[in-house]
Amino acid sequence: MLKRLMQDHRHISILISILDRKASKLERGEHVDFSLIKDIVSYMQDYAEHSHHPFEDIIYEYYLELTQDEKTTNRLASEHIKLSGDTAILMASLTMILNDVVIPRDKLIRDLHQYVSSQRAHMHYEEHVIFPMLDQKLTPDDWEAVGDRCQIKLIEDPLFSDNDSQVFQELKDFITQDSH
Repeated sequence: MLKRLMQDHRHISILISILDRKASKLERGEHVDFSLIKDIVSYMQDYAEHSHHPFEDIIYEYYLELTQDEKTTNRLASEHIKLSGDTAILMASLTMILNDVVIPRDKLIRDLHQYVSSQRAHMHYEEHVIFPMLDQKLTPDDWEAVGDRCQIKLIEDPLFSDNDSQVFQELKDFITQDSH
């Protein structure tokens, strides 16, 4: 399960890097494909917020129940809530742009950079604090027990899986071209 979380992070990092490059292009006054940016943000809403983050939350809640560590706050869940709000704000801006509503370029650039920064900081926290704690404390039996709890939230990644789904096809094509 930890392997899947790390794989999701590698995939999300690819998308966050694309957003970072798009923000830099906007800063330089270059044209960007807003539909592509919206697809990335949509993926974050559809997959990261509805499967990946709840999956992490379930595992971490299990960890907290197991350790009964009263000093540990649930910063993880708080960050997931904040990231969800950031994603919604960015999606609203992108929807307005794609509907020909003018929004200040500086605001969009700021929002994109903030989003990229927040996502990277969050993944760094998980990879350097949360995941090592889970790896150290949870036994194979614990992972099996928490896996049963997670089944309701585990869905196939709509972008990075090998299925024939057409969901995010343009984004898949872009990532494939971008990596060559």
